[in-house]
Amino acid sequence: MIDLQKLSTEKRNPATTHIDELSTLAMLQVINEEDQKVALAVEKILPEIASAVDVITDRLSKGGRLFYMGAGTSGRLGILDASECPPTYGVEPELVQGLIAGGIPAIFKAQEGAEDSPELAQKDLQERDFSAEDVLVGIAASGRTPYVIGGLQYAQETGAATIALACSPEPAIGAFADIVLTPVTGAEVVTGSTRMKAGTAQKLVLNMLSTGTMIKLGKVYGNLMVDVKTSNKKLEERARRIVMEATGCSREESIAALAEAQGNAKLAIFIHLTGTDFATGQAALAKAQGHLGAALRQRGLS
Repeated sequence: MIDLQKLSTEKRNPATTHIDELSTLAMLQVINEEDQKVALAVEKILPEIASAVDVITDRLSKGGRLFYMGAGTSGRLGILDASECPPTYGVEPELVQGLIAGGIPAIFKAQEGAEDSPELAQKDLQERDFSAEDVLVGIAASGRTPYVIGGLQYAQETGAATIALACSPEPAIGAFADIVLTPVTGAEVVTGSTRMKAGTAQKLVLNMLSTGTMIKLGKVYGNLMVDVKTSNKKLEERARRIVMEATGCSREESIAALAEAQGNAKLAIFIHLTGTDFATGQAALAKAQGHLGAALRQRGLS
């Protein structure tokens, strides 16, 4: 028998025992008050999140990949974070991947029973040639999902870096992870509905993991996402504005610099600020391992 009583995410919230009797506004105020506790829960584990970012950055800088693994809401949140990395930071889709118990169909419709299979997690990782160079972040609000445990166990056996993200203290998945992240959000507004506070906490932590890693990998200059992929009209305009913000140039100059840089905002900024050409800019950025700030400092600019 699964003892849910011990899980903080499954306990009954005393602040919401009569939420069904409240007016609409009062009901929403209670939900909002509970939601405000989420950021504070994340704040308490910032040192651990920082350690996780450093581990992920180290692995990715050496050719490894980042995998998120979860079931239900946790799995969908991992897929969401992974899918947003390519357009935001210009990375290949394989660099950050999300895996969910039950596969693609589970993204849109619950696949009951899939989360209970540790073997399925191992199979999913093997199909992606998961190796010792990679990082696995196992996500489970309860901290006990067998699918996630199976994935973390397999990752440990391969020698990969392992990180557990759960919203209950001393989670079972923590026994199979190098770093354990536990933003403890407590009982939910609706008992056991971990898509709410726990899901929000997981989203905040995943934002930090991917964003922090991409910043440290040189995908951000100042606070500008200079590796944005110009794959649609909105992102093309965003790239123009990024070049304008970084250099102080006009829109026309930004368009010209991006044309010279073949749509690469980071390269366009370097070309405009240094007066160099495409090949020189590429070589300078490669020498600086993709860090625009470092490449500019090597030219005596900031």
